[in-house]
Amino acid sequence: LHTGKQLDGIWHTSIIVHKDEFFYGSGGISSCAPGGTLLGPPDTVVDLGNTEVTEEIFLEYLSSLGESMFRGESYNLFEHNCNTFSNEVAQFLTGRKIPSYITDLPSEVLATPFGQALRPLLDSIQIQPPGGNTFSRHNGQS
Repeated sequence: LHTGKQLDGIWHTSIIVHKDEFFYGSGGISSCAPGGTLLGPPDTVVDLGNTEVTEEIFLEYLSSLGESMFRGESYNLFEHNCNTFSNEVAQFLTGRKIPSYITDLPSEVLATPFGQALRPLLDSIQIQPPGGNTFSRHNGQS
């Protein structure tokens, strides 16, 4: 109502691959059983297809991301969030992006006067869905 735009949701995204769910938040990259965060099962599942990437290569890739682009301290609600992570990983695994209605939402909110007014508060928010395990390549999951 305050943004002057119809928002169908504020989307948290993750990727399910090799029998685990992987997501990104202020704690870095985490994993759990599919639907295993306190957010519960998803409202919507977008099938991005299958991957030929082996689990070993995928875990090495995640480890690299966790040490570079997707460290916990790099998290930003609007500019570097779970959707940024899901989009990056989806492209690596399948060559496909997640839907633009998800990735475009932060810029749409920030384009409104209400979004601009709330930005200082929203930039300070650190989100980490509870229920996952911080990803660590050294022992799989920690």
